[in-house]
Amino acid sequence: MEGDERKRVLVVGGSGYLGQHLLAALGSASASAGDGDVDVAFTHHRDAAPRQLLDALPGIRAFRVDLRSGEGLEAISASFGQPHVIVNCAAISVPRACETDPAAAMATNVPSSLVNWSLSFGNDKSLLIHLSTDQVYEGVKSFYKEEDEMLPVNMYGKSKVAAEKFITEKCSNYAILRSSIIYGPQTISPVDKSPYSVSNYKVHALWMQWMDDVLSQGQEVNFFNDEYRCPVYVKDMVDVILSFTKSWLSDGKKVQVLLNIGGPDRVSRLQMAESVANVRGYSHSTIKSVPASSVNRGVASPPDISMDITKLTQMLGIQPITFHDGVRATLDAEAST
Repeated sequence: MEGDERKRVLVVGGSGYLGQHLLAALGSASASAGDGDVDVAFTHHRDAAPRQLLDALPGIRAFRVDLRSGEGLEAISASFGQPHVIVNCAAISVPRACETDPAAAMATNVPSSLVNWSLSFGNDKSLLIHLSTDQVYEGVKSFYKEEDEMLPVNMYGKSKVAAEKFITEKCSNYAILRSSIIYGPQTISPVDKSPYSVSNYKVHALWMQWMDDVLSQGQEVNFFNDEYRCPVYVKDMVDVILSFTKSWLSDGKKVQVLLNIGGPDRVSRLQMAESVANVRGYSHSTIKSVPASSVNRGVASPPDISMDITKLTQMLGIQPITFHDGVRATLDAEAST
């Protein structure tokens, strides 16, 4: 990177859960370091960017972009310039929604317009950090490694496999992050912690806070005892992205990386709920253990997509916090707001 050139970071999907946490961290890092030579912008797909987000981060610019068509990207070129780092957090990430509209899933989750726009600058100055998923794996064993075969069982996973293939074939510099489910504190512009419907399927944007709510009310709730994930605390995910961002902005050395990003613990949905109950001191009597086959979700779900994160810890020196500590940090943050 040229020493005198202002550095530019673009967060695609910045109004979403991870995007907002990342923007807050980028804003905080620039302010605390007095780092006035890093400009930050984000994209959103709704008509207007969240007002609370803009008010909280006044130095960060917002652009409306349709990732399917690429509409809005040229406005970024004209008034922001070529980003040195592009972080793609945008996706249709609800498996049922992807299953009911495969064309929309592929058009959104394979970032062809974004990648082609970044290539249009005609140089290798941009690093693409792309959020992929643990659902690229089939889910028939524990602790998948990055080199294991990708055999997704649903359209969401298939769209993410297609995205990875497109990026690795087209981009000179990329970091693909296969993320497990993300959890943590509420965002600047709050996302709803109550369930909402997507194609008649209930979705919990803040699933841990939802668990806390239903358990606190003594409601009897079913939790799967045979579906395993390695949930990752949002601030650990942000630290991974910041690590790649800072390294690229400081030296610009070639990056072609694929990493599993998860927490250190393999836990079932049942164990997640039990951890929330343990931290809060709730009774376990309302937590009902059921197999995943007891519910028809209208989409196949991989049983065990726990991931080996050895490569992450060795390459970046980042040790994600345990699930128990992440639960405590999340619920402590909830109590303080």
